[in-house]
Amino acid sequence: MNNPYLPDAYKILDIKKETQIDYTFKIAYEGALVGGQFMEISIPGVGEAPISICNYDDSSLEMTIRKVGNLTDQIFNLEKGDTLYMRGPYGNGFNLDHYRGKDVVFIAGGTGLAPIRKTIDHFVNNPDEVKNLEVLIGFKSPKDRLFIDDIDRWSEKNCVTVTVDQGDDSWTGKTGLITTHIDKLDLTNISEKIAVVVGPPIMMKFMLFELIKKGFKEKNIWVSFERKMSCGIGKCGHCKIDETYVCLEGPVFNYTTAKALID
Repeated sequence: MNNPYLPDAYKILDIKKETQIDYTFKIAYEGALVGGQFMEISIPGVGEAPISICNYDDSSLEMTIRKVGNLTDQIFNLEKGDTLYMRGPYGNGFNLDHYRGKDVVFIAGGTGLAPIRKTIDHFVNNPDEVKNLEVLIGFKSPKDRLFIDDIDRWSEKNCVTVTVDQGDDSWTGKTGLITTHIDKLDLTNISEKIAVVVGPPIMMKFMLFELIKKGFKEKNIWVSFERKMSCGIGKCGHCKIDETYVCLEGPVFNYTTAKALID
């Protein structure tokens, strides 16, 4: 019997600096993936952590990793050509059929942009699959922005709003909390509009409150609920809320389900 906890070794193809503490690792990988899924990455003798897949193609995947602890400190010491250990993919991602033919807005706060990067990119590249596409993104500051090249490219084809909580002398864009920019969206026919919301818990809480107050239907809201995932296969129980294992049934949920997942 195969041990589901054993990772495989994969080659790092490239490393791109996004911010002072966020780097995107491009890793050789062949296999079926869905935007919003995650991998368990590890270094033997150091530890393991779940990381969202932010992009992929037929021969590689990308994950944006933040330097926040012992494991990520060690990962940041790796270089192009080195080996990183992974197992997965795990979880239910963003099912594109939920959004095809709809008026869709993707809303991301900070690193919450990573899990929906691939899904946004798909619809930017295939505009005929949706009635309308909007993207609302918030970062703490200009220096915390991720995927700047992607955002610039998306902005050429779609209605993209980027805001920072607090600007600096070089910032000429929008400022203010992301929730204060909801009115920048096209709110016509709002009862049929689809919203996908990913970000820090406090941002998601107030964004969901505002969307519902504006008239979004709960059944038309999707979230990525990445809570304390550890093993990825529903065995350790770290992510269990009542009878729901977030790593198995999520991390992507319809809001009608997610609103009952309370710690």
